[in-house]
Amino acid sequence: MAAEVHALDFVLVVLLLWLGWRALASADLFKAVVQFIVFGLLVSLAWVRLGAPDVALAEAAIGAGLAGALLLDTLARLGRKGATDEVRPLGLTPARAGIALASLGLVILLVASVLALPESWPGLTAPALQQLGASGVTNPVTATLLNYRGYDTLLEIGVLLLAVLGVWILDAEAALPAAPADPMLSLLLRVLLPLTVAAAGYLLWVGAHAPGGAFQGAALLAAGGVLWHLARPLSLPASRPVRAAVVLGFAVFLGVGVATAVFGGGFLTFPPAYAGAVILLIEAAAMVSIAVIMVALFVGRPAQGTK
Repeated sequence: MAAEVHALDFVLVVLLLWLGWRALASADLFKAVVQFIVFGLLVSLAWVRLGAPDVALAEAAIGAGLAGALLLDTLARLGRKGATDEVRPLGLTPARAGIALASLGLVILLVASVLALPESWPGLTAPALQQLGASGVTNPVTATLLNYRGYDTLLEIGVLLLAVLGVWILDAEAALPAAPADPMLSLLLRVLLPLTVAAAGYLLWVGAHAPGGAFQGAALLAAGGVLWHLARPLSLPASRPVRAAVVLGFAVFLGVGVATAVFGGGFLTFPPAYAGAVILLIEAAAMVSIAVIMVALFVGRPAQGTK
């Protein structure tokens, strides 16, 4: 059994290296995008093999799903001519040789660092599990993201907020034309959108005690929004409702932090008796904001004059 496991891991590593190279070097941009999507799915499988299903869900939804859909939508807007203008020969150039050597050196450094680690490393796993009962949730990943290192998660949501603000202030004159509506996608949208919303709600709720949570649920909601955009091209102007949805997660997270600093034991220090409810409130608001931000990043800034 162990030999089979090692063989599967070896095949997975080889496929990842080969797909990564092909996605970068392929002269056919459509093939390169497809290979990139498959690469993301295999990375998700690698995270599963490493025992990180939460990261695997996020990688499959965002790294392969949303990013792949964005690239395919861009190719569709460019058309066949635009997708074949850039020819990337497979020949070895000095720049590519330098990048390859630097990448190889980084890989050697990482492998050497892993091999140099001691056989037993206490880390923070035991203390984190000991405090799990006071965190308000039973899923260690959710406890880490929302309770033990809430500062980091708050800043991550802030970075997403800044990203969508950057998109909104960009000049729209060079925007690509909208792709035509697709009737087949419209039919698919009516079937999948309700299921996507239900699955996102389930992931939000189950994140307290199993793999899931705000980021995974938001990725599913954003996938539904992207499908909507591909089926029926929409604009997402920075109107008051959209702005409110974008800042909701950060505002609620920050407001909870201020409230706990004033009335509790410190900034983002949740009272154990209410920690579960507080985390659910933060995650629900964050899921809405992250989903809207992802869709806004996909759709881009509407053309001038769009209401």
